[in-house]
Amino acid sequence: MPVTTHFRRPPQTADDPDTPEPAALPSLKARLTRLTRLARLAAPARPAHWRAWRTRHPRAALAARRTTTVLAAVVVLGALLLPNTLVALEPNRFARLPAEAVIGAVLLLCLPRVPRLVLAALFGAGLGALTVLNLLDMGFTEYLGRGFNVVLDWGLLDDARSYVADSMGGAAATGAAVGAVVGVLLLLVLMTLAAVRLGELLAAHRERAARGALLAATVWMTCVALGVQTFGVPVATRSASGALEAQAHRVVDTLRDEAAFAKEAKADRFGATPGAQLVPDLRGKDVIFTFIESYGRSAIEDPVMAPGVGRTLDTGTKALAEAGYRARSGWLTSATYGGSSWLGHSTFMSGLWVDNQQRYRTVTAGDHLTLTKAFEKTGEWDTVGVMPGVQKAWPEAEWYGLDKVYDAFDVGYQGPKFSWSTMPDQYALAAFQRLEHGRERDRPLMAEIILTSSHQPWAPIPELVGWDEIGDGSVFDGIEEAGEEAADVIADSARSKEEYGRSVEYSVTSLTQWLERYGTDDTVLVFLGDHEPITRVTGDRTSRDVPVSIVAKDPKVLDAIAGWNWTEGLRPAQDAPVWRMSSFRDRFLTAYGSTPHPAKG
Repeated sequence: MPVTTHFRRPPQTADDPDTPEPAALPSLKARLTRLTRLARLAAPARPAHWRAWRTRHPRAALAARRTTTVLAAVVVLGALLLPNTLVALEPNRFARLPAEAVIGAVLLLCLPRVPRLVLAALFGAGLGALTVLNLLDMGFTEYLGRGFNVVLDWGLLDDARSYVADSMGGAAATGAAVGAVVGVLLLLVLMTLAAVRLGELLAAHRERAARGALLAATVWMTCVALGVQTFGVPVATRSASGALEAQAHRVVDTLRDEAAFAKEAKADRFGATPGAQLVPDLRGKDVIFTFIESYGRSAIEDPVMAPGVGRTLDTGTKALAEAGYRARSGWLTSATYGGSSWLGHSTFMSGLWVDNQQRYRTVTAGDHLTLTKAFEKTGEWDTVGVMPGVQKAWPEAEWYGLDKVYDAFDVGYQGPKFSWSTMPDQYALAAFQRLEHGRERDRPLMAEIILTSSHQPWAPIPELVGWDEIGDGSVFDGIEEAGEEAADVIADSARSKEEYGRSVEYSVTSLTQWLERYGTDDTVLVFLGDHEPITRVTGDRTSRDVPVSIVAKDPKVLDAIAGWNWTEGLRPAQDAPVWRMSSFRDRFLTAYGSTPHPAKG
């Protein structure tokens, strides 16, 4: 039949074969009645009970509705006013008027029911996601001294789970991961329901809500114009939209930085230098680069930690001097803070500022010359790495120019783990002596060693044993059992600071004793921290400086850096030179006779 464009169906006749019998065509009203009955039969009993309960207890039902509404308002306003740092998490931050609440109310009042529900749900879900980002910002600022990067930092959450597993056990890590996922989902659902609830309340009282929104908008603009404050903070705020803008700028800056850094990494002042012209003044020396985990400026200058660490450095300086060694020390500003040690390692070795994971991936995937690879390129040194913190494949060894890497499973350790650290630093150094440094060899040795005993949570901390008693590490069993519990130290800022200081004392003493006992006339030791510890230990310090020292018996080694004006001994003076960590590679190569031959990007 042809399709008609009329709104009213034309009269049907008995001659029309498609015309049904009148009795066979139920009326629209009958259909609706039938559907309503079916819906009532299919509806669960709970709403019916709820309606009956409301009828029997009207006051209690009213109180429940009002309580739900108040909670919804508290949840939404709390999320809109939530700061992204723990330092700012104070009551005065929640005594303000957010612009986003006023704008959201106006938009919801202007929409019919279905679009209003959709917008409220999207607003709630978005606010829940922003709350998650603010909480991540808090955690990252507390531990790493920077905000969360939505482009680069998701992989670090798995590192955090691994850290919890290594420090407190697999069950705790699994529980924390499951709890975090469930918490995020509940937060998103709760925020969505709260926003929908408030949207429906506005629609139910549209006239009063419109007057209230107009009044709130007027108050907000007046407070902005007059700069009105309460409890030391502005009354009018747009913190939620400001947080979104900050995240957006962070994403844009990250994407721009990726391209710029890739170009920067291709340019290298010593990239084309022949091996024969690299570090000629260190020929015949055993050169050892050692990182001490979390060994930062705070360990030397903080009033709580400085006395013990200072005595350790002074004692080490004196003992090494008696063994014929001299030392010079200064400061380097690390590219990372509180964690992500590999960023500090790669910055120091590459001469590039590697302060995020994307830069790390870019530089390690290229052929930019590292300080350690410069020794390999000469063909005059055997190059090895001792990495007790590495427990899986580590392809970066090739980029670092290391012929052999000893990870946590390659050094024969049979003792206990010390929380995150797989073995005491003293054992790692003894294994290095046994496996490499103490062997007869045709060429000198260049080594990169990562010491991990000063890694958080700083409990339990190993104790020094006789170097001849170390064996396979079983001697540390009783020491680990008698040590502090990691959970007890993590939960207490004062104890964290104290135990961190003790861990640095242990690591520095292990290293200086090793050098005093096993070093030779041709040993050159360069050791430094990779970054400061977390803010729970450092407080609100803004410094990212770490100590760096060069120790040697041959006076020519230290004479070559006389122009650096570093402090004599292992403890750098407060006013000693401070360089960016990325500048060390070129300064070191230049000081020891390397000839620049730039590789252009």
